[in-house]
Amino acid sequence: MPDFNAVSDAFAIALSWESIFVIFGGVLMGYIVGVIPGLNRSVAIAIAIPLTFYMSPYAAISFLIGLSKGTAAGSAVSAILLNTPGEASSAATCLDGYPMARDGRPRTALKIGLLASVIGDLLATLLLIGVAIPFAAVALKFGPYELAAILVFALIFIAGMAGGSFLKGMAAGGLGIVLGTVGLDPETGAMRLTFGFYELMEGVPILPLVIGTLALSEMFVQLDEYRRNRNQSAINLGDSKKDDLSWKEFKMTVPTILRGTAIGAFVGALPGLGPSVGSFMSYGAAKRAAKDPSTYGKGDPRGIAAAESADNAVIPASYIPLFGLGIPGSVSAALLVGAFMIHGITVGPLMLREQPEMLFSIFSGMLVASLLMLAIGWYGLRVFARITNIPQHLVIPIVIFLCLAGIQVQGYGTFGLLVVFGFAILGYFLKKFDYSFVTFLVAFIVTPMLELNMRQSIILSGGDAAILLQRPIAVVFIVATVLLLLHFGWSAMRQRKKAGLTRED
Repeated sequence: MPDFNAVSDAFAIALSWESIFVIFGGVLMGYIVGVIPGLNRSVAIAIAIPLTFYMSPYAAISFLIGLSKGTAAGSAVSAILLNTPGEASSAATCLDGYPMARDGRPRTALKIGLLASVIGDLLATLLLIGVAIPFAAVALKFGPYELAAILVFALIFIAGMAGGSFLKGMAAGGLGIVLGTVGLDPETGAMRLTFGFYELMEGVPILPLVIGTLALSEMFVQLDEYRRNRNQSAINLGDSKKDDLSWKEFKMTVPTILRGTAIGAFVGALPGLGPSVGSFMSYGAAKRAAKDPSTYGKGDPRGIAAAESADNAVIPASYIPLFGLGIPGSVSAALLVGAFMIHGITVGPLMLREQPEMLFSIFSGMLVASLLMLAIGWYGLRVFARITNIPQHLVIPIVIFLCLAGIQVQGYGTFGLLVVFGFAILGYFLKKFDYSFVTFLVAFIVTPMLELNMRQSIILSGGDAAILLQRPIAVVFIVATVLLLLHFGWSAMRQRKKAGLTRED
């Protein structure tokens, strides 16, 4: 049971003016980033992590979570006005949002997208709070056997579900594991894979890795795509009375929003699937449930509501395995783990026992962020619409400067810049050849925890595998991992065989 004194203290912290200001700044920055085509949630968080270095742990995490939420909501603006989603997960919003805007109702489309985003986010946040705390309480009873088995299962699951190819997912995960073992051996103190660089004795620095693979590499990709979209212009908002959201129209979308929230929360709780899967699943479900599916794709407000509610519900739900087990299930969750690490906090079930006030403060801050999303999005509608006209040739150099400045501010020096550029090149090719970023980052972050639990398991068992018969939870996850490997391996073989037959035809 939660400590009610800790809960009341947490709400007091989250509702202080200082906290509200920090969360407001995060949501506002997220909105701006989401509106600008070419930027996305991962880029924003990667760039913002250095900004949080001198904040308190609670302020830093609340700022980043607010940023993540604001980005998801803001990306709908460019999807509706430009037919170019700020996030890949808002691609489904384009299907009905842009036709509705072209039909003279851009304000209505934006308001439906905003309300669906806020409701989906708020309900999924409440679900996170209701599920993560009892989940963490159960996880506290797990030993190293169970945790090691769960971590291996999670890595295999993410490798199979996060990308189009299981083999590419495994390769990305394997690379993440190798990089996660760089540094001093925790048992013997021997140096591993440092190649004589003393800067790597404590492991590959997470901030240059994150900024390089996510932010800087994305700018390289955007430079490739800039030429194709340079002449694109946004739809302007007018003052027509026809272009206003009525209560009747909003009420029509409520069942769709609730269904989309449920789908998004389910997808988010499963590590590796991501918001794009949730938004398209929700859109497909709404279209199948409609009496007249032919209206979808032509400016149906329920299409916008379905995509945006699921998209925004995925983000809080993806934190369930993070706070419950310490396993990040998405790129944004993995980046939050990095922020926790920088501030000296171990995220996971131990927070419930060792830092309950911090955990409840973060949950309270997430609720505040959901409400601020509505206020910022509603009153900043016209301002955000104008931001869509900012040209890419101005955005890309600024982001590159912020990436490099963030590394220098943190004192990584020349070595940090070399690491950033090295991982930027790696990230560029990962994106180009469709290797899973989620699997790579999650594997890199959980490797120290996995190694620790596996070593402890071997020491406690004395090398006798029979002891696992006394640990039924560990056995269940080991069997599930083997079955997953067989399933994904068989599916990969069938796909390759099918692709071979297609080429022969």
